[in-house]
Amino acid sequence: MELMYALLIGLLTSCGVFLMLRARTFPVVIGLTLLSYAVNLFLFAMGRIGEAVPAVLGTRTDYADPLPQALVLTAIVIGFAMTAFALVLALRAQGELDSDHVDGKGDR
Repeated sequence: MELMYALLIGLLTSCGVFLMLRARTFPVVIGLTLLSYAVNLFLFAMGRIGEAVPAVLGTRTDYADPLPQALVLTAIVIGFAMTAFALVLALRAQGELDSDHVDGKGDR
């Protein structure tokens, strides 16, 4: 299970960095989103990955840490707001500059 999480986090991070290095605005936004998903999975994995482990303290001796779960919920909200802002900013730049390049210069 841990190997699957590590491979998925590595894949999301590498794809996110690859897309962020593109010259167009839409792949950059998708890359930022993939990178935020990788960070969310990393934070969630810090809460001790286990099967049938309760999320809150109870009568059992092993439990999942609730702090990473709260951090992931907060990061999801922040990531959604960041993605919406980046998309609106990219659409506005394309409307005013008639180009979707990151530097705004286009194919000249």
